[in-house]
Amino acid sequence: MGECSDLSQTPLFTFGVIADIQYADIDDGFNYHRTRRRYYRSSLQLLRNAQESWSESAIKPKFILQLGDIIDGFNKGRGASERALAAVLREFSSRGVQVHHVWGNHEFYNFSRSALLRSKLNSTSCSDEGSGAHAGADIYAYHFSPAPGFRFVVLDAYDVSLLGRDESSVKYTNALNLLREHNSNEDLNAPPMAEGLEQRFVKFNGGFSKDQLDWLDAVLSQADEKKERVTIVSHLPVHPRSTDPICLAWNFDELLAILQSHSSVVCFMAGHDHDGGYHRDKDSGVHHLTLEGVIETPPDSDAFGTVSVYEDRMILKGNGRIADRELLFP
Repeated sequence: MGECSDLSQTPLFTFGVIADIQYADIDDGFNYHRTRRRYYRSSLQLLRNAQESWSESAIKPKFILQLGDIIDGFNKGRGASERALAAVLREFSSRGVQVHHVWGNHEFYNFSRSALLRSKLNSTSCSDEGSGAHAGADIYAYHFSPAPGFRFVVLDAYDVSLLGRDESSVKYTNALNLLREHNSNEDLNAPPMAEGLEQRFVKFNGGFSKDQLDWLDAVLSQADEKKERVTIVSHLPVHPRSTDPICLAWNFDELLAILQSHSSVVCFMAGHDHDGGYHRDKDSGVHHLTLEGVIETPPDSDAFGTVSVYEDRMILKGNGRIADRELLFP
């Protein structure tokens, strides 16, 4: 943490961050490649730990960012999706703090897009009112301002995807064509290459439609004019140096180009890569922060953070696997 930080200064506001809880009432298991242990049942206790820490803070968080994969896909096959979701949402609601939910691949393993839009995982009611607050009827993207001069944008990284889209839809067809163009494997969850950026073309990832990108560009143009500080959140990371390439959004390059063209953007937060990651874009100064996943965090550790926002920086106080970071604004 930089020597110039004045931690005695009262922050303008704080917020909590947590990613990849992937709760299921089942015994511990392993990831897709069987290389990492997953702690399905104890992930709920780690969420409780986070909630207790936030509620006991001297300055209560104004909101929580839940960065996706709130319950695990294993729930679907057991007919336990609704029950598991209710258990996690009960923990979130116990402290009365507003939660902004991001959608990841495991949301779509459990529910259809239409079901998610009708569910309590649809946080668009927390968005700003007025035209342009939402990206579109079936695109889960919106923005909100928790304090003057600051804006947060929630993106839909599975807007173009095989997950959650009806097989008869244009977006499903476009997603399938894109995947087949880059991935010839019978199992589309298997990466087309052993290394490199092409690994991202797998079924458990997705991308951003032109409509969503155009909407984001317009939102950021308004933020530029207002001289706001903008933090963008998505389940999928978009900078190759902030994550393992297999976890990148399909069209990360298009999203990055938009971020780099707007002076208002200060930070991009994501989940999906359970190892976490961090990179500061040397061209734009934007911080790309990927949060370590709760699901692969041992029961005797933690994986959540509290972010204090100041006029010229954000300070992340990490717990357990998540490191402290000072994020100076560009």
